[in-house]
Amino acid sequence: MKRPLRPEELRLWGLVASTVHPLPGRAAPKPPPQADPPPPPAPKLTPGSKVVAPPAPKPVPHRTGAEPIEPGRLTRIARGRDPIGGRIDLHGLDQDRARAALEAFLFRAWDEGYRSVLVITGKGTLGDGVLRRRAPEWLADPRLAGVVAGIAEAHRRHGGEGAIYVALKRKPAKI
Repeated sequence: MKRPLRPEELRLWGLVASTVHPLPGRAAPKPPPQADPPPPPAPKLTPGSKVVAPPAPKPVPHRTGAEPIEPGRLTRIARGRDPIGGRIDLHGLDQDRARAALEAFLFRAWDEGYRSVLVITGKGTLGDGVLRRRAPEWLADPRLAGVVAGIAEAHRRHGGEGAIYVALKRKPAKI
């Protein structure tokens, strides 16, 4: 997950971007997204003033999917340099059976030492299938945190939008 840019980083980017001149026919570079403004300074207390509680912290957004696969590893998987150890096709299963089958498959693949697997969810009838939508949530489950290193949409030759690469963590060495 990316962290927000600090004000001094935004200022530095502004200085660099102001020195860049685009090639003929090209647009000027876009400025980065603005960071949240710094919090206002704490009010000074004077005799007879009330103490106001600080505002509540912003809620952390709920994580709905697993972390993405590192770019280099994703490229190796998509190009076939890192072999896909196993495949599971979830077509035709309801959500409960699909989740149970997926979890069992991932634990078995991790136990066998596979480093990446392919999960075929399908796209659904309108391109927004239930399994396609829910699989990233299932892969982010804390029970799978010791197994799943990251996920990414598969390359077109491996199923594209209807399939997911799942990178698996290394199995700890036995002592």
